[in-house]
Amino acid sequence: MLRPLLAALFLLSPAALVAAQADECDVLAARIAQATGAKKAGRRVGPSIDVRAASGIRLDLTCRAQPIVQASSGDPSPSAEYFRELTIAAELVVGEPAATVQPILARAYQTALREGRKSFIQQNGWSASCYTDSAGALRTLCSVGRIPTE
Repeated sequence: MLRPLLAALFLLSPAALVAAQADECDVLAARIAQATGAKKAGRRVGPSIDVRAASGIRLDLTCRAQPIVQASSGDPSPSAEYFRELTIAAELVVGEPAATVQPILARAYQTALREGRKSFIQQNGWSASCYTDSAGALRTLCSVGRIPTE
């Protein structure tokens, strides 16, 4: 009697884990929406949820092993709002104060711009990365997230 019950619980646990992650991701997206002045988080598509900040900046929260938030820009030089909104969201994603995240994100962007390649900076269990392309429609893509420990 106990063995079939344990087998059933074992089979249900991956589904329960996925549901728990989905709930955590939805809660995180709602917190990001509130912090950036968005009316609400967007619709979930797979592991990703879009959040359009009140400033119009579109943030993408992706929840897998660890959540990551990213923002893209078609502008040759992203606005101050771009970096402000991404920093606010990143604070919630990685649990570090915005004052800690902002200079690392700025350094990743400046390095990518100067060197013409993706810049990836690790900092105390989290990372910031930026990619720039002076000729493409997507000029800048920056992300911040925790580094998976597994």
